[in-house]
Formats: sequence, structure tokens, C-alpha cells
Amino acid sequence: MVELAPLLAAKALKMNRIFIDGQAGTTGLQIHERLSVRTDIELIEIDPAERKNPDAKQSIIDQADVVVLCLPDDAAREAVRNTKNTHTRFIDASTAHRVNPDWTYGMPELMPGQRDAIASARLISNPGCYPTGFLATVKPLISAGVLAHDALISISAISGYSGGGRQLIEKYESEGANWPARPYSLALKHKHVPEMAQYAGLSTSPLFTPTVGHFYKGMLVSVPIHRDQLVKTNSIENVHQLISDQYATEPCINVMPLNDDAELQDGFLNPEAANGTNRVDVFVYGHNDQMMLIARLDNLGKGAAGAVVQNLNLMLQVTELEGLSL
Repeated sequence: MVELAPLLAAKALKMNRIFIDGQAGTTGLQIHERLSVRTDIELIEIDPAERKNPDAKQSIIDQADVVVLCLPDDAAREAVRNTKNTHTRFIDASTAHRVNPDWTYGMPELMPGQRDAIASARLISNPGCYPTGFLATVKPLISAGVLAHDALISISAISGYSGGGRQLIEKYESEGANWPARPYSLALKHKHVPEMAQYAGLSTSPLFTPTVGHFYKGMLVSVPIHRDQLVKTNSIENVHQLISDQYATEPCINVMPLNDDAELQDGFLNPEAANGTNRVDVFVYGHNDQMMLIARLDNLGKGAAGAVVQNLNLMLQVTELEGLSL
């Protein structure tokens, strides 16, 4: 006699079909690693020989509940443009759609209602790594009116070299044994600046100077604030409290104690200490005249693949942190 209970249970368990378009890249591999052990997800893949066949790829996309795009910007736009069905949902990990008003920005912690917007959206743009850190520090101050929308903001950051993708990883690991930290994007036109300004609510683009460090992954994003930039308060304690209150119930943003010496190693802040997590650590250092807001995160975790998984969980209406570490 056939037992019906296991059959009914299996039927009741819906397997969500996910296609990672570009899973061989740095971010795609990280996403695949996180999803491959899930029992609620079926990863569907394209024959490597058919990857450049648009008809074969479109057939796979049409079968998927959610497609994660880990592609160059133009290829990501093309993949969405060529999809005619209305049931497949997309998470785009490229910069292609991040300031497109038809796409929902995939940072649940950005503001009230953002988490629900992500859960119901068909099109999600996954945030950049640098903007994730920047927004985690300044967005609460701008939303509260403590920093004005026309504030002139500068940002410095250092990231592990994995953020540059496979080619940069190979260069660092084959040629760069003695390379020091190296600033880049010195023309001040980094591709992350538009989303920084748009989602912070700034009327003037921030001045952003990133640096690649000689380590694989990890990131610090630093925003200096002078007392004269503050509108409603001149107390570093109040600034720290405001940020703490904003994220009090957010599992993925951890606001550290004010002037947290315990996190310093001989006076240095370790950019790798959040690696392997989907966590952003937010620090406030300084005094009432000058403050330094710093976000620390894994550029491949909360800055990329981890954020994709967090957004996917919201879209699938499963536990938000399923498959993620804090």
C-alpha cells in the first residue's frame, strides 16, 4: 500500500526554480555556493556550450521563477529586454538598473517599507558594495534632517581586490605580491556614485575616492563629517544614538559602541573582520567638532552575493536570513 503522506508533503513543498545567469563569475560562484545547499530551491543551469545561444538562454529564463543576473551591464539589460514573459522575476547584480525607476533597490534596511517593496517586486537591483556601506552610515542622518539634502559629502574607501572580478584577482595573485594599497577612479566618475546620491537623497553627488588593498575581500567605507555640516545637532553622542536607533531591529546592521577602541588592533581598524558574513558594522569615531562614520562589510557578502540571497529570500517569502551568516 502506498503511503500518501510523504507524497502529499512533497507536493506541498514548492521548489523555487532559480537561474544564475553568469554563475561562473566571482559573484555568481558565491551565490551558487549559498543556494546549492538549499532544499527549497532548484538551481537550473544552461549547457555551457549553449551560453551564447540566445534562444537556449531564453528557454532557461522562461522556466525560472527568479533569474539572478551576474553579467556586464549591457548583457544584463539585454537579458531583461529579451524576456517577454511576465512571470519571471529578476535580481540584477550589475549596475545596469540601479537608478532605473522601474526597478526596486535591493537594500531592505534603506528606509521603512523597503523590505515590503522588495518582497512584492518583479525587478530588483542589487546594491553596489560601496553604496551599501555609504548608505548604512549617512542615510539615517539625511532622513532625520541632521544632514541636509544639499550637503557636500566626501567618501573614502578601501576594498579587497576580489571586488575587481576575475581578471583583477588573477593579476593580484600572479603579479601583485608587493603591490601597496592603490587608489583608483581618480577622474571621480566611479559607477557607484549615481546610486549613492540617489538613494541617500543628495542633490549633489558625493566626492568618492576608492582604494584597492592587498587583501582578497573585506571593505571599509569612511565618511568624514564636520560639525558645521550638521543641521539639528552638534553632538557626536546624538549622531551615534540616531544611527543606533535606526538599526535597532535590523539583523544585518550592527552599530558598534561610540569610539569603539575594542575593535581596534594597535589603533588600526581591520577591514576583514566582517568577512564571511552578511553583516555591516557601523562605527562612529571622533568628537563633537569632527566625526568619522565607517561601515565595514564583506564586499562579496553583504556587498554582493549575500545581499542577493537576502533579497531572494524576501521575494520567495522565506526566512530573510536563510542561508546567510551574521
